[in-house]
Amino acid sequence: MIWTLPNFLTLLRILAAPAVGMMVVLGGPDQALWALLIFILAALTDFLDGWIARAWRQHSAFGQMLDPIADKAMVVVVLAALASKPVNATPVFLIPVLVILMREVLISGLREFLGDVKLAVTRLAKWKTTLQLIAIGALLAEAPVMAADTQSTQEHAGQHAGWIAHWVGVALLWLAALLTVATGWDYFRKALPYIRAREGN
Repeated sequence: MIWTLPNFLTLLRILAAPAVGMMVVLGGPDQALWALLIFILAALTDFLDGWIARAWRQHSAFGQMLDPIADKAMVVVVLAALASKPVNATPVFLIPVLVILMREVLISGLREFLGDVKLAVTRLAKWKTTLQLIAIGALLAEAPVMAADTQSTQEHAGQHAGWIAHWVGVALLWLAALLTVATGWDYFRKALPYIRAREGN
C-alpha cells in the first residue's frame, strides 16, 4: 500500500521542511510565525501518521522508508536555515548544529553502503529525533514571542520570553547533539560486522 493516509501525511511533512526553512530565511515577524505554525503541524503529523498506520493497519514498506526521510529533512533543512541567521552565528549554537548535520550525512551514507541490511531503530534514536524537534520548536518560537508584544509596557516581557525560548532551545540542541553522537556510534558499531564482511575480514 503506497497511497495511504499515513504516507500522505508523511509526504506533507517532507514538503513542510523547505516551507519552514524558507520562512526562517525570509525572517519577517509574519514569516517567523508561519514557520512556527507549519513546524508544529508537521511535528504533529509525525505522531499522527504512526498512530493511524497502527490503528488502521496501514503499515507499508514505502511508509517505513519515508518516515525517517521526513524527520531528517525537517531537522536538516530547518537547522541549516536557523544557522544562516546572523544572531545564531556563534559557536554555542553552531557546534551542536554541525554535529547533528554531520551525523545525519554520515549515517545516511552508511545506510546507502549497507543497502538491503536494515538495522532496527532504537528507542534512544527515537528520543534523539523527538528532542531535536522540541529544540527546533523552541528556537522557532523565539521570534514570534518577541514580536507578539509591541506596546512599550509589554515589550520587555516579550523580549525576556524570547530570550528564554532561545536558550532553552540551545540547551536542548546540545543535549540532542550528545544523543546524536551516541546513537550514531551505536549504529556504526552495529554496522561494523557487515562492513568487515564486505571487506572479507
